[in-house]
Amino acid sequence: MADSQTTRKRAIDVVNASLKKRYAREARFRRVGLGAVILGLVFVSVLFLDIVGKGYTAFVQTHVELEVYLDPAIIDPQGTRDMQAIARANFRKIVREPLKELFPEVSGRRDKRALNKILSSGAPYQLLDMVRADPALIGQRVSVDLLVDDDIDMLVKGHIDRNAPPADRRVNDKVIGWVDRLDEQGLIKSKFNTGFFTNGDSREPELAGIGGAVAGSFYTLLVTLLLSFPIGVAAAVYLEEFAPKNRWTDLIEVNINNLAAVPSIVFGLLGLAMFINLFGLPRSAPLVGGLVLTLMTLPTIIIASRAALKSVPPSIREAALGVGASRMQTVFHHVVPLAMPGMLTGTIIGMAQALGETAPLLMIGMVAFIVDIPGGPMDPATVLPVQVYLWADSPERAFVERTSAAIIVLLGFLIAMNTIAVIMRRRFERRW
Repeated sequence: MADSQTTRKRAIDVVNASLKKRYAREARFRRVGLGAVILGLVFVSVLFLDIVGKGYTAFVQTHVELEVYLDPAIIDPQGTRDMQAIARANFRKIVREPLKELFPEVSGRRDKRALNKILSSGAPYQLLDMVRADPALIGQRVSVDLLVDDDIDMLVKGHIDRNAPPADRRVNDKVIGWVDRLDEQGLIKSKFNTGFFTNGDSREPELAGIGGAVAGSFYTLLVTLLLSFPIGVAAAVYLEEFAPKNRWTDLIEVNINNLAAVPSIVFGLLGLAMFINLFGLPRSAPLVGGLVLTLMTLPTIIIASRAALKSVPPSIREAALGVGASRMQTVFHHVVPLAMPGMLTGTIIGMAQALGETAPLLMIGMVAFIVDIPGGPMDPATVLPVQVYLWADSPERAFVERTSAAIIVLLGFLIAMNTIAVIMRRRFERRW
């Protein structure tokens, strides 16, 4: 009796000791998991803070306020108000005159050239746009906020170290002195950079914007949505509800799952070979980009749609069939509406993935330098990720700023799309 109690006590001690070790291992595993999550959040936060720190200043642009005399002898000497003739006028000379008046002591060709370079090369076009909008301004003296050059913009924003050796900075001491004089007179202003959102690409950083890339992304995603959603949902409904279970459907399912893991650049090569070389569609067009991204997102949408269809309880199908509904009526009147929230969630996630893709679009020529904003899916265009890729390769400091700002805008779109997907899932999802 005593031996059995001793044996039982030893067994209990062994079990308790093993439980303590098990609990200790579980606690360590929880701490390691929590540490991994915290470390990941720290890395992501550092990345976001770095991008925002480099890019938030791009949403503000430096201008200089000048009194400009719109000389009719230069703009419209004939007095015909012919816009074609006005467009050929020497607005560059008109823009430079106020600087000469403010700095009469500047002489010498090199100094005059440096003084004129304070203004952006797009400043004359600002005056041209003003005259086009209101020809009555010709002959008047108006106060205009003119864009400054990207180097001056970087100087005002503090991205150029004034104390660095002259050989290590793009702005010399004379130009810094001129800018300081303009600032002391209250002529240097910082305004919200609307051109960043409305302009197309440009070789000059202060004129470059994401308007063309946003329009290209919109048309590309529109083509992708119009093709991928109906095709993906129809394929999922057929495979889940109507297709016979045999080796052919098993082969199709395996290929769909494999296609979801194929590198995106492979779809770009397929689009280059099929849509451009074989069918002769135009390069760098949102239509071709949408077709390529449709091929890439279809596996994601099909898999998500099939999962949503599987989540509908069999009792729904049985009840519909029991009251006399046909197989088609059961699927399209009962099953698909109940699975639609999950299908839409998968579609939004697939579209967010397509929005951030670069490699397949590079293969079909959407890496071209596009200045004009596209007016339709057949016009040459680029997209936001490709615009980021192009600007990241530019040496100017101002393009670093605009690259980070474009990334912020792209991340904003991605976060918004994923947030919409989460809200839709929580709002319309039914728990059985």
